[in-house]
Amino acid sequence: MSDKLTLKKTEGAWFINFALGIAGKAQLKKLNKAAKDCGKTSNATLRGILEYAKDSEWGKAHHFAEILSAPDDKTLYELWQKNVPPQDYEDLRPFVERHKTGEENVLFPGKPMMYATTSGTTNQPKWIPITNEYYGNVYSKMTKLWLYSFMMHRPTVFDGRCISIVGKAVEGYAPDGTVYGSVSGVTRRDVPKFISKLHSAPYQIFNIEDYASRYYAIMRCGLEQNVGSIVTANPSTIKQMINNINEHFDEYVQDIEKGTLKEDLDIPDDIRKEIEEYFQPNPIRALELKALKAKYGEILPKHYWPNMRVLTTWKCGNTRSYATRFADAFPAEMNHQEFGYFASECRAGLVINGQDDTVLFPHMHFFEFVSEDDLENPNPKFLQIQDVEVGKRYAIYVTTYAGLYRYNMNDLVEITGKYDTIPTIQFIQKINGIVSMTGEKIHESQFIDAVNTAIKETGLDVPFYLGFADLAISTYQWYFEFAKENVTQAEAERFAWIVENDLRKRNVEYEAKRSSFRVNDPIVHILQPGSLEKFKLACLDAGMGRDGQFKYNLLMQNEPRHNIIKTLVK
Repeated sequence: MSDKLTLKKTEGAWFINFALGIAGKAQLKKLNKAAKDCGKTSNATLRGILEYAKDSEWGKAHHFAEILSAPDDKTLYELWQKNVPPQDYEDLRPFVERHKTGEENVLFPGKPMMYATTSGTTNQPKWIPITNEYYGNVYSKMTKLWLYSFMMHRPTVFDGRCISIVGKAVEGYAPDGTVYGSVSGVTRRDVPKFISKLHSAPYQIFNIEDYASRYYAIMRCGLEQNVGSIVTANPSTIKQMINNINEHFDEYVQDIEKGTLKEDLDIPDDIRKEIEEYFQPNPIRALELKALKAKYGEILPKHYWPNMRVLTTWKCGNTRSYATRFADAFPAEMNHQEFGYFASECRAGLVINGQDDTVLFPHMHFFEFVSEDDLENPNPKFLQIQDVEVGKRYAIYVTTYAGLYRYNMNDLVEITGKYDTIPTIQFIQKINGIVSMTGEKIHESQFIDAVNTAIKETGLDVPFYLGFADLAISTYQWYFEFAKENVTQAEAERFAWIVENDLRKRNVEYEAKRSSFRVNDPIVHILQPGSLEKFKLACLDAGMGRDGQFKYNLLMQNEPRHNIIKTLVK
């Protein structure tokens, strides 16, 4: 017998579907045109970026006008390589710092509209400039196609509300007064009024500083409504959401029944007042939720959101193992779509096929690639988008309308196929996800595969794990949280022994360094239950990332994060 739920269709759903259909189809048409000849499209984009920035200080210093004089695409790329060296953020930092103090026309015409901040390789964060040109012609247009891609595979997705979890649009200000914050937050804040009806919660919720209070408020809004989609980058957020609802179930039900937001949340009065205006007493929904709890015990999204059609999170790289852990929690008809290759520096493309492959957008960015086999070459060969091969892995470099020129994303991606002529990609790992103390060069993906082998052989589920290179004692410290709470140290040691043996088989350099005692035996630790969320919260409190797009490597050499995980050992 099915559960009877009084879930309402989104107000104005027909118009949202109509408007997104028109806007999305227009952007899809442009993508399809670009896909006819991605090489030609890509070079046209490079010319557009050169034309846009040729009169900036950086453009003049790197001879953009001369490059533009190239009579053909071959010469264009030769002059581009000759005049513009590959960059990382530290190469660009001095120019960004000048923009931050108010200088114009340094990296590009005028000044940034905002900065997106993200962690860097030094103690100082990266301040990624976002120009009006880039935001208007890339982010805004891509968002329309992104939402339309949900409709392409699940036409009724926007009959229900959307829970989107984003960062704050304004987190602070540069010295000249330009804001810095989350681009996803700005996109969410500035959506057209008709689309704002689609969201389950008012934007003001994302200005709540206290992490736990913000998530309670988000889920208090969502649990009452007919949710058709959830958009959040990190899959760990989904597991947290499910646990949170069951942990605070009685409080949610009471708030929904009375139309309130519980008083002990750390929410500023002005924000609380705005949020509470959205609530009305809803005793019928409260009774439905109580009935679901009585029937199922632990209630899941498939129970309270039976009409949910799209979930989009990261699923590739080190998030893959987490993304599979809640598959049975959602309705069978729901599509779990990869969030796509997306970073503060660049939204490189979108997932169009509804699954895992990001279609690069050569009509919005200029891409270059270096083969994985050529990464340690001091003078690697750079390839254009039309030159990469399916099945091979590459480092990816981007050039954008926001002052990033031949910018090393420090990401390893795999070419998974083609969308007409455009390569599709999946993220594999950060290139700095290759950890090495003495030449062993362990790939994060190797560590993940070794842990999965141990899980299969032992039957022990490991919801969360991390590995750290400890240079002081030349060993790897491994931290495992076991789903079975009474796992003994001896069982953990056996689990780690399987990981160790598998890793030695996968990595000949690691085997050599272990056999020669240049790398000592790994040290194994058992983590407390719920360590992922505790680790995430501690990192966020320490300023190591933003909750909407919190990232971490499963294998790393990072003392501040290592110090945090040490506090979570049983």
